[in-house]
Amino acid sequence: MATCDDVRENVKKYYGSLLESSCDLQTSAASCGVSCRPVPRGVRDALSLVHPEVTKKFFGCGLPFPAKLEGCRVLDLGSGSGRDSYAFSKLVGPSGHVTGIDMTEELIRASRQYIEYHQKTFGYKEPNVSFVQGYMENLSEAGIQSDSIDVVLSNCVICLCPDKRAVLQQAYNVLKEGGELYYSDMYASKVVPDHMKQDAVLWGEGMGGSLFWQDLISLAHSVGFSTPHLVSASNIVIYNSELKAKAGDINYASCTYRLFKLPKSPVMHEATVTYKGTVADFPDQLDFDSSHCFKKDVAVEVNGEMAAILQSSRFSPDFKIQMSDTPAKSSSESAPQYCHLNPFLLADKLGASVKQCSKIGK
Repeated sequence: MATCDDVRENVKKYYGSLLESSCDLQTSAASCGVSCRPVPRGVRDALSLVHPEVTKKFFGCGLPFPAKLEGCRVLDLGSGSGRDSYAFSKLVGPSGHVTGIDMTEELIRASRQYIEYHQKTFGYKEPNVSFVQGYMENLSEAGIQSDSIDVVLSNCVICLCPDKRAVLQQAYNVLKEGGELYYSDMYASKVVPDHMKQDAVLWGEGMGGSLFWQDLISLAHSVGFSTPHLVSASNIVIYNSELKAKAGDINYASCTYRLFKLPKSPVMHEATVTYKGTVADFPDQLDFDSSHCFKKDVAVEVNGEMAAILQSSRFSPDFKIQMSDTPAKSSSESAPQYCHLNPFLLADKLGASVKQCSKIGK
C-alpha cells in the first residue's frame, strides 16, 4: 500500500509537471462549478481580473466563494496556481488578507510571480496575499496560527490528500470561533475500494481519493465541526474510457459544502430569524445553501444548529434572531435525516453536469 509520502509525491508530479493546463485533466472536475443560483457579480468581477496565465493552470472543481468576505483573514488550502487566492484577495479588500498554501514548489513559485500584478490591478497600496509551501495536514508547521483565520477555503484538493481527518482537524484548529470551512471537492457515490486508491492517475484525477459523501458527515462531527451544509453540486463526466472502466459503478460529483466552528457549548435553541438584506451582492435574499434561502424581512424558523451558526458567525449582524424557549431536540430524540446533503440528488435535480474538451480523453 502506498504511504502518505508516496501519494504526495505522485500528486506533486501530476500537478507540478505532467499537467500543463486544466484541459489535460481526464474528467470535467475542473469546470464543474454549477451552482444552484447565479454567481454573484462581485465574484465574477474578481475572477475576471485574475491574470490569464494564473487561470490557465487552474485545477479546481467548483466556485468556493462564500458571501461577506470583506475584511476577513482567509486561508486557501491547496492554492495551486493562485487563481482563487487572487480572486479572494480582491473580495477581502485591502483590510483583509489571504494566505495560499500548497505543497507543490512549482505552483507556489508560479503563483508568487503575480503578486505585484494583482496588487496594482486591484489598486492596493500593499499586497494582501502571500503564498507558503507546506502541507494542509500540518498547518502549524507552515506557520498558520491556531484561532487566527476567519474563513478556510479550498477547491478540489482535499480529495488528493490521503489523511482527510487531519486536514479537517487542522482547518478546525486554525479557525476562529464562528469561522467556517467553505470548500469544493470531489465526492464518490460509494466507498472507493483500496485497489483504486493505489492507481496514481485515478488519485491524480481525484477519483482514487474521493470520500464517500456520507462519510463526510461523521468525519466533520468527529473533529468538532457543525453538520455540513450542501451549497451546490454537479455530476462529473469522465472522458477517458480506461478511467471510466476502472471506476465501474462508482459515480462522482463536484460539490461545495460549508462547515462552521461553533462555540464549545453552543446554546442549541430553535429560533425565528429574519434577514436584514445587508450582505453585499445579496440585497433581496441570502442563498446560504441549497436548503436555506433567506429573503429580506421574511421571518423563517430554523433548527438549533442553524440558529447557533447565524448567531456565532460573521453573519450575526445581518440577522434579527429570536431564540425559542424550547431547546432543540437532541439526536437521541430525533434521528437526523441527511438526504438533503446528498450531492448526487441535488446534481440530478439541477440537471448539473459539465462536459469539457480533453486532449486525450475519449
